[in-house]
This record gives sequence, structure tokens and C-alpha cells, in this order.
Amino acid sequence: MVPRVTVTKDAAALIASLKQKFGALIFHQSGGCCDGSSPMCLEKGDLMINETDVWLGEIEGCDFYMSKDQFAYWQHTQIEVRVVAGRGSSFSLEIPSGKRFIISSRMFSEEELSDLSPIHFGEYQS
Repeated sequence: MVPRVTVTKDAAALIASLKQKFGALIFHQSGGCCDGSSPMCLEKGDLMINETDVWLGEIEGCDFYMSKDQFAYWQHTQIEVRVVAGRGSSFSLEIPSGKRFIISSRMFSEEELSDLSPIHFGEYQS
């Protein structure tokens, strides 16, 4: 199956560091509040997930969500979580490190669209 969300090696390393410091984490793709459309990394339980959120998969053992309305626009794209130097302006856990998560995306091919990983609405129970 083709994953809907992936992560670069540099972002994976930062996630590992944050997990050591904070424990279980989740990501929620921001819809424009605070830091534009950056993925927000939060301690698991700090954000109420409900049926208006779509679970896209996991990155480095962390659930990744976005709002249902936003997913309507992004459903045909694969999201890659990256990290860059610079301080963002959100509540995301990496901000004090002087780094920030960003995304890049690409359209799925016709072949990939027929083999996408499943989504779930609301909090995902693995």
C-alpha cells in the first residue's frame, strides 16, 4: 500500500528526540492557523481528536491527522514531513529547538490511487 504521509530522515531524527523528551506524540496538519499550514507536533492527548479529523497514517510511530474539510483538498496528494532551520510561530513542540516541521506534497499517480493506505475518521485505535 502507498502511504499517504511520509517523513524525511532529518525529520525522523527530530521526532525521535521529541519522543524521548515528551513521550507519545501526534501530528495534526494545520489548516492555516498560527504557522500557516505547517504540521503541528503535540503530546498525545493535548489535542482533542474527533470525527471531524482524518487519520492519514503514522510517521515514526506518531499518528498523523488533518481536518476532514482540509482532507477534501489534499486527498490526492502524498504529504512528506520535512524539517528546516528556523523558528515557527505555532504551538508545535519542535519550535524551541530552532527547527520547524514543514510539508511538501506531490500528486499520487493513477496507479498509486488504487493502492492507497486506508484512512479513519476520529481517533485511530490500532
